[in-house]
Amino acid sequence: MSYDQRHGSPFDRGGADFWYGRGYTPHFYKGDTYSSDRVNMADMTKDEIAAYRAGYNEAENSGDRKDWGDDG
Repeated sequence: MSYDQRHGSPFDRGGADFWYGRGYTPHFYKGDTYSSDRVNMADMTKDEIAAYRAGYNEAENSGDRKDWGDDG
């Protein structure tokens, strides 16, 4: 299945949440990330939640995460 991968889309946000080590919290932005209205899970459609899940799962399956460095 193909998902909208624009910056701020549910798929994009799912992948970003995994990449940055954030938890699974479905959401997306109506436009650009952080500079447009955020839509939280309670207001998402089943298809939007599925797109977020797909982005999160794809990132998780790659196993690649941001390296925050080691302070200790």
